Amino acid sequence: MRLLAVALLLAASPTAASEFYTLKGHGGPIMGIDAAPDGRVATASFDNSVGLWTDRTPHWYDGHEAAVNAVAIDGEELFSAGDDFTLRRWPGGQVIGRHKGKIVSIAVSASHVATASWDGTIGLWPRFGEGPTRFLGPVGAGVNAVTFARGGEQLYSAGMDGRLLLWDVASGRELQEVLSHGFGINELVLDPSESWLAYGAVDGVTRIRNLATGAERDFTLDRRPILALALSPDGKDLAVGDGEGYIMVIDTDAWRITRDFRAALRGPIWALAFSADGQNIHAGGIDNAVHSWPIASLGEHEPIATGEQRFLKDPETMENGERQFARKCSICHTLTPDSARRAGPSLYGLFDRPAGTLPGYHYSETLAQSEVIWTADTIDALFDEGPDHYIPGSKMPMQRIAKPQDRADLIDYLRRATRQEN
Repeated sequence: MRLLAVALLLAASPTAASEFYTLKGHGGPIMGIDAAPDGRVATASFDNSVGLWTDRTPHWYDGHEAAVNAVAIDGEELFSAGDDFTLRRWPGGQVIGRHKGKIVSIAVSASHVATASWDGTIGLWPRFGEGPTRFLGPVGAGVNAVTFARGGEQLYSAGMDGRLLLWDVASGRELQEVLSHGFGINELVLDPSESWLAYGAVDGVTRIRNLATGAERDFTLDRRPILALALSPDGKDLAVGDGEGYIMVIDTDAWRITRDFRAALRGPIWALAFSADGQNIHAGGIDNAVHSWPIASLGEHEPIATGEQRFLKDPETMENGERQFARKCSICHTLTPDSARRAGPSLYGLFDRPAGTLPGYHYSETLAQSEVIWTADTIDALFDEGPDHYIPGSKMPMQRIAKPQDRADLIDYLRRATRQEN
C-alpha cells in the first residue's frame, strides 16, 4: 500500500518537477509556503495575498488586511494567517479565528487548526464549527511555531522565551516543558514517526532532539537566525533556511549534512517546502517569487538575485529622496499605475488625491473615511508623527522620518516620480 501511495504522489506532482523554476506573481516578499500531495503549492506574501499554484499558474486569494505569514493546505481547504491577527479559510476567506497579535505559524489536524501568535497564546480552532474555541497560554512570550502530535491529541509549541512546550489538546493543559533554550525558538519540525523533533533558533542553533531519550544532535553553523525548516515527504531530508540566505539539507538516515548552499544573494530565507515528490525544494524570501531547486543539483544554480526592488539597491547610488522612498515606502508601493500586487496602493498620481480613494485597493475603514488629501503638508505630517498617530487605525506600518530635510527630500522625489503623464 505504501508503494502505491508513493506512485500516486509521483503521478500527481507537477510536470518537470526535477528542474529549476520560479513561481512569479506576488508583489512582495514570500513569507510562507506549503505543498499539497497533489502538487499544488500555496504561498503567503507580504503583499497581503495568498497564492494557490496549480501547474505553476496562480489563483489569488485576497482578503487579509496585512501581510500573510503562514499557509497550510489540507485536502480542499487552505488556511492562512498573518499580521491582521486573523486565521482565514479558503476558498471563501472566512475568518475562523482571531488573535490580539500577529499570527506567524499554522498547524492542521483532522479536527483543529492551531495558530501561534505574538500575543503570547496558541489558538485552537475547530475545523468544522463543532466544539469550543480554546486559547492555550498565555505562555509569557510570543509564540513562533506549533505542530500537532499523536494524531492531533497533543501539540508542541515554541516561542520567543526559548521554551519548547507540549500541550494536551482536549484539556488545554500544559503537559511538559520539553526544553528551555537560551534564545527564542523560531521553527519546529516533528518526524512522522514522532521519534525526534527538530528546532531552529534565533542564535542559529539547529538541533534534533530524540524524544525518548532527550539526546540531541547539533547541526549548528555560523549563521543566524534560523527562519525556516521543512521535511521531505519521505522524511529523509530536512531543509534549514537562515537569515543569511543559505539552505542546508540534512540526511535524517545518516544524520549528516548533504547540501549547504547560498540560495539568495541578499536577505533571508523565510519559507521552505518540499515538492510533493520530494525532488525539489521551494524557497521564498525577500524576492517576490518562489524559487524551486532540484535536490539532485542544489548549489549548481545561481542564487536568487532578488530582482530590481528599490529597497535592495545600493543607497550610495541614489539621491536622498529616492533613498528615503526605498527605505520607507518601496516594499509596499509602486510609482507606476500598476500596483504589482504590492501590500499598499500605487502612488502614481498621489498629489491632491483624497486618501483611500484609489480604485481596486481594499483600504482600511479608517483611511477610507478620513478627510486627508495627499499634499506636501499631509505627507510631511504623516512621516513626522508616524502613520499610527497621524491616522490611527490605518494599515500603514509604524514608522517615522525624524529629520525635516529627509522628509522634504522624500516629498520632492515623490512629486517628480508620481507625476501623471498627460
